[in-house]
Amino acid sequence: MRYCVFCGSRSGARTAYTAVAEELGRLLAHSGIGLVYGGASVGLMGAVANAALAAGGEVIGVIPRDLVRREVAHNSLGDLRVVDTMHQRKALMAELSDGFIAMPGGVGTLDETFEIWTWAQLGHHSKPCALLNVEGYYDKLNGFLDSIVEEGFLRSEHRAGLICQPTAQKVLEAMQAYRPTPALSKWQGRE
Repeated sequence: MRYCVFCGSRSGARTAYTAVAEELGRLLAHSGIGLVYGGASVGLMGAVANAALAAGGEVIGVIPRDLVRREVAHNSLGDLRVVDTMHQRKALMAELSDGFIAMPGGVGTLDETFEIWTWAQLGHHSKPCALLNVEGYYDKLNGFLDSIVEEGFLRSEHRAGLICQPTAQKVLEAMQAYRPTPALSKWQGRE
């Protein structure tokens, strides 16, 4: 089993982000769950990978060729896959993974998270998707997602499919307990 972790190539403003990334890396390794991530040696990406490696875990990095220098590719990985495009990166990460966890990060993290969650909503996969809500990082996003449901643009069943937990341990427990929602039409009134 492998989980993909989407997270920043920067460390962010709070030390808790790095601490939780390191904790998640260790927990994945100790649980026998491989890590698939964006392949960088810096920021939260580097922190989660280094912690998983130090704990003896499997780590697979996937990075586009044009980001190898800019995101400082992690050259200590036994399995670093260099692809041509961001689309190939996301597709390969999805193929290699049995679930997805978004830690704090920027628009790239949000792009990856929303694309993979959209794929679940459309029935392209039934793997768990989660937000690791370190120190409330995703609180405002969760509020906005709830308003999308209220405004009729997202089914509540699909909204419930995005796990959100405040700690690494709780997010892993929720991922293990995840049961996919039965197939539903994305379009209301067209069941």
